[in-house]
Amino acid sequence: MFELDRADHIAEELREHTDGLPFAVVADPGKRLYREFGVEQARRALLSPRAWGPIAWALVTGVWAILRGREKLPEPSQPGGRLGLPADFLIGGDGRVIAAKHGEHAYDQWSVDELLELAARAPRPDPTP
Repeated sequence: MFELDRADHIAEELREHTDGLPFAVVADPGKRLYREFGVEQARRALLSPRAWGPIAWALVTGVWAILRGREKLPEPSQPGGRLGLPADFLIGGDGRVIAAKHGEHAYDQWSVDELLELAARAPRPDPTP
């Protein structure tokens, strides 16, 4: 029962950040999909100098939002740790992975422009059954 409660809590916490997105977001508290898709954890997630600027900016803006009462403090313990590397997957309407990017550090993900370009090049499903 505890695992289900924890999973529900994590899904609800994720929903706070994803409501209104025009695509599905999947909570994976047990990291089953992380393992299946080869998403890693590594110290280099936070140690890469390429991630320091965005991390510093997130800290500054996050502390300011907390002080103004617009955000709450993060949970002291993060399920699965804090060293996860990002991974992005573009999944077609038929459920196939069209493109994937496994990040090398905490701030290594597709830009919006890259994602839009990938989506524009993705094969369109055949409308006839």
